[in-house]
Parts: sequence; structure tokens; C-alpha cells
Amino acid sequence: MTVHYVLEADEVPEGGHAVVTIEGKSIGIYRINGAYYAINNYCPHQGAPMCAGLVSGTTLPSDVYEYEYGKKGEILRCPWHGWEFDIRTGKSLFSEKIWLKTFEVSVLDGKIGVDLQRK
Repeated sequence: MTVHYVLEADEVPEGGHAVVTIEGKSIGIYRINGAYYAINNYCPHQGAPMCAGLVSGTTLPSDVYEYEYGKKGEILRCPWHGWEFDIRTGKSLFSEKIWLKTFEVSVLDGKIGVDLQRK
């Protein structure tokens, strides 16, 4: 396990993200509810820069004419074709067979570290 320390923890604001390059790979680091998550900045569909996409949530099952919103700030939408992924897990919202690569994140002495081995 090789951890690459890339940013100070306060460089990624709550609900925000930063893009870094590690060993030639573009990696997005997101902060959601105080926790950090790292994803490959590459859509598995056609290679779009995922971190340029909209971060939002999704609707949850609810009664007719009622819309219950959930996963606020946890869903990333591809900027090219709208494919949606859970930032925390990399799982797509539309297929169990498609996901974004995610990476283990650690914080040590106020620095964010990323391990490029798949989570």
C-alpha cells in the first residue's frame, strides 16, 4: 500500500472537491459530511472528465405527487451523457455492472492521502 499525500485537508471544502494528478492519473477528491472520497476522473462510458459533472442527490421512493430527496451531495452526474454514480461507493445508479473506480483515502496530520490500489 503506497499512500500519496496530495492536499491539506482544509483545501477541500465541505460539499466540494479538488482534482489532483497521481502517477499520471486524474483523481477527484470529494468531501461529504466530513469524510473524504477519491474517484477516478474518467467516466467508464466514454471517458468524460467526471469531476466536471454536477453533484446532486436523487429522489427516493415516495407517494404519488410527493418527492422525497435523498443522498444530497453524494451523486455525481457525468457531464457528457448524464450517467449517475454514488461518489462514496463508485456504484452507478442504473446498473450493478458499471461503476467508477474509487480509491482508499486517509488523513494524517491534516494531509489527505490516496492509495491508488482499488478500494
